[in-house]
Amino acid sequence: MLRIAVPNKGSLSESSAEILREAGYQQRTDTRDLVLLDQANGVEFYYLRPRDIAVYVGSGELEAGITGRDLMIDSGAQASEVLALDFGASTFRFAGPIEKKFTLKDIAGLRIATAYPGLVTQHLTQLGIRATVVRLDGAVESSIRLGVADVIADVVSTGNTLRQAGLEIFGDAILTSEAVVISRKGTMMPAGLEILVRRLQGVVTARQYVLLDYDIPLAHVERACAITPGLESPTISPLQKPDWVAVRAMVLRSETNRLMDELWALGARGILVTDIHACRL
Repeated sequence: MLRIAVPNKGSLSESSAEILREAGYQQRTDTRDLVLLDQANGVEFYYLRPRDIAVYVGSGELEAGITGRDLMIDSGAQASEVLALDFGASTFRFAGPIEKKFTLKDIAGLRIATAYPGLVTQHLTQLGIRATVVRLDGAVESSIRLGVADVIADVVSTGNTLRQAGLEIFGDAILTSEAVVISRKGTMMPAGLEILVRRLQGVVTARQYVLLDYDIPLAHVERACAITPGLESPTISPLQKPDWVAVRAMVLRSETNRLMDELWALGARGILVTDIHACRL
């Protein structure tokens, strides 16, 4: 029986359960449930705190789990990323008082407040910078004003919260994080986990891509296929009109409207977009 950890609460919980359902796995209907047995797929799901998941997986108690890349790195557990799931995105940055105009070289010897001490310590080591990391559980923006730290390292989205606290971002991003599937380092992936990863990859791809169908004059088909090359190559089918063909290709969802505009300008007609619910590539 494959044992998989799933976030029991927080920003990753609902999205993790949703992608597992789309991949054909059962999920709990009561948030108080701590364990769910999916007998049909041979999987036992454990609902755990997102921060603890990498520890359980790294110790070998569970074969795999879904958590944030940031939480996995911060834990220091013997776990590694298997698959990025394309949700739960976040960016970690350094920030300091606006008037100080800090750069990365200025933080050597300073106090850095963060809720992710493992992640920040690892990053500082990679940069060859020695500084004191101060662990806080949250609200790190107040730490400088209260005299606990000189700069902070935290999740940044719009930066509005930082500006309200009189802080500004400096230096390159520490990490770009998202939800990931993790497994124990240095171990062979069991067959059941290979199937789960393949299913989840299919859902991730299906969310990112759509099927684009259109009719195009035969004289323009090469230019049209250059616009929509597909993953391997587009499918081309003859139409009743001898000088027209039908083309089908997978395209990125985010580029759909731009591609439709280009195809229309080229002479394509009957342009249709279809969602993909699942796939194997």
